[in-house]
Amino acid sequence: MTKDDEITVEQLDAEAAHAAIPALAEILADAVESGASVGFMHGNGPSDYIAFWTGVAADVAAGRTVLFAARQGAEMLGTAQLQLIGKPNQPHRAEIAKVLVHSRARRRGLGAGLMQAAEAAAREAKRDLLVLDTDENGAARRLYGKLGWTEVGTIPRYALMPDGSDCGSTFFYKELR
Repeated sequence: MTKDDEITVEQLDAEAAHAAIPALAEILADAVESGASVGFMHGNGPSDYIAFWTGVAADVAAGRTVLFAARQGAEMLGTAQLQLIGKPNQPHRAEIAKVLVHSRARRRGLGAGLMQAAEAAAREAKRDLLVLDTDENGAARRLYGKLGWTEVGTIPRYALMPDGSDCGSTFFYKELR
């Protein structure tokens, strides 16, 4: 594997998050076009994706979110978020959100690398309970199981797929103790 083929995962600070918005918007657009239930519908477009990532960059700047990017060489092909819970009664908990890998880069270990980076950042932030939810029929569900996450259950019709059809969400947790 050459340096140009190497897969890396990095944490983005606020400046890097803002600079990455076009690449992040492309990854999100690909997920929606591929039919992933990630909070957006087929009618959403580039301005919606840019607005979303602008908000995430603001959350990074405010210390509410830790943002990761997976790259192969110089190309950004995946992302994940660790959302730190700021409630007084939940200082031990964080949520994993928007684990996205571009369709042309799947099955190369980017998702696992993003999850491992998020778990390491959670430990560093003294969060020892992580939660997430995912499309009940998505490939990510298998990934989380392989990475040691515990499946809690599925809520039917929790969200919609980009085409408007119902989507159940399966919830997971992982204790980092």
